[in-house]
Amino acid sequence: METLTEERAAPRVPPSTQPEPPRSTLAALVVTMRPQEWVKNLLVFAGVLFSGRFDNAGDLGAAAVTFVAFCAISSAGYLFNDLRDLELDRRHPEKRHRPLASGALAPAVAWAAAIVLAVAALAIAIAVSPEVAGIVAAYAVITAGYSLGLKRLVIIDVMTIASLFILRVVAGAVAVDAQASEFLLVCTGMLALFLGFTKRRQEAILEQAEGAQTRPVLEHYSLPFLDQMVAMVTAGAILSYVIYAVSSPLIGSRMLATAPPVLYGIFRYLYLIYDRRDTRSTAAILIEDPGMVFAGVAWVATALLMLYVFD
Repeated sequence: METLTEERAAPRVPPSTQPEPPRSTLAALVVTMRPQEWVKNLLVFAGVLFSGRFDNAGDLGAAAVTFVAFCAISSAGYLFNDLRDLELDRRHPEKRHRPLASGALAPAVAWAAAIVLAVAALAIAIAVSPEVAGIVAAYAVITAGYSLGLKRLVIIDVMTIASLFILRVVAGAVAVDAQASEFLLVCTGMLALFLGFTKRRQEAILEQAEGAQTRPVLEHYSLPFLDQMVAMVTAGAILSYVIYAVSSPLIGSRMLATAPPVLYGIFRYLYLIYDRRDTRSTAAILIEDPGMVFAGVAWVATALLMLYVFD
């Protein structure tokens, strides 16, 4: 097994890594559901945005309902994952503060909430269409498979996470009866792989600094290998997005105007991971870092202008 190379600077650990224990069962449950991670489910709006139907109230409503379904099923997955990793989290210097690991949330309550959320997600999704419900069910199965063992398989773990991002985009397109571009799906997959491998690098650096080994798959990752993977998927993500933008089904190459915010967002993320040694979660970086927020807002604004104003 290849060992991790040493970094010249300590990773930046945000001050919120040791939160105060939740004061009630409901608060503990909400924390375990990880609502901050719901930002990833915004991908379901890609279908209604890029199909030129963002100004259609019915389609926008269908996408919003699909978003709610994915929020419910993803939170059910987080509860299930924390239940599976209970003993492992108790030995982690940071994760031991999670509600389940700290004892603030009873496992029985977490199990009940996970089941209720999963059933609710399917019920909400089927209100959109049986096809969307099927995709939500597939998401649940893959998430369960990830928690049960796929996250222990090198490379497969990150590819599994990428598949969940793609399912969000597909579900959003199906919800509004739109066709998801092949290049859009490829770009989504590449960006997801980018986020997945950079996350593994963050975890590897953090485990090295703290001397704690709580994610078994990291035994099979070395920093040089992760750096290679990050470089490859970064190039793949940029190229696939540029190709998609040049051949946009609706407005052609004018969509290329949205490329600068994408490039800046990717470069900013790499800067935070490599130069700033940022160990925050992906969702935290996306919604808390001013540069990433700027990139996201600029991208959405530019896409709306190109698709709906200058069309």
